[in-house]
Amino acid sequence: MATNQQRREAAKRKLERQLARRAERAKRRRIVGVGVTVGAVVVVAGLIVILATRGDGAADNADAADGSSSASTPDGQSQDIQIPTERVELASRPEPLPNPTSCEYTKSGEPAKDVSVPDGDDVSSEGTVYVTLHSNVGDIGLELDRALAPCTVNSFVHLSEEGYYTDTSCHRIGTEGLQMLQCGDPTGQGTGGPGYTFADETFDELTYGRGVLAMANSGPDTNGSQFFMVFGDAPLPPDYTVFGAIDDEGLKVIDEVARAGHDGAFDPSPGGGKPLTEVTFTDVTVEG
Repeated sequence: MATNQQRREAAKRKLERQLARRAERAKRRRIVGVGVTVGAVVVVAGLIVILATRGDGAADNADAADGSSSASTPDGQSQDIQIPTERVELASRPEPLPNPTSCEYTKSGEPAKDVSVPDGDDVSSEGTVYVTLHSNVGDIGLELDRALAPCTVNSFVHLSEEGYYTDTSCHRIGTEGLQMLQCGDPTGQGTGGPGYTFADETFDELTYGRGVLAMANSGPDTNGSQFFMVFGDAPLPPDYTVFGAIDDEGLKVIDEVARAGHDGAFDPSPGGGKPLTEVTFTDVTVEG
């Protein structure tokens, strides 16, 4: 039979073992707690890195909106395009034209939409005319320069005031090489005209680039109603009559249309296609 002394020593050893086990458990809890905390810190740090990386990407994309962008193709694939941000300066004629001047508009084929032939007598070759193309995607403001191309400006104003461009859609956009939006054909096919043609008003110093408004043609002296608005690069010879400029807000509208892409209907020649974002002129107003 154990003595009282032995029982006390056994109880003491038991208590010491219990205290040791408690201390061990407490130590393990502290280790686990530290591990969880470290893990949480690692996870949070990882999230911060990911969010920071995404943030940089968003900033890059925001910057890219002023230059590079992504255009869609009909099959849903994305295509990177580069849109210059700097406008070009319009060329000036080396010698002023007589003021007033005379313009000859020659009947040619059937008009795509009923319209009369403009009066070509005593046409001013000085000053500017402001035209706003109101469209379903936003207003596009144009500043027409009579000194550059008085006969072209006279025809464009005439067609605008007679409602020729109203309720017509832009049929072609190019996003690579020649970056422009082409409009002015009521048929929407790129084959229609106003039933008359007139001569080119070109000169060797002509250049093309962002902000330039010019006439489309099918050869020398075949100008009619179709025109193109350059929003980017345009490595063209001086064979297309420049008659004005596009305002900044209008360029932003065209940029967004370009970023949406085209259907490639005009590839490989002359290039581009119908805009995937339809552009329809709901009204055209003329001032000056």
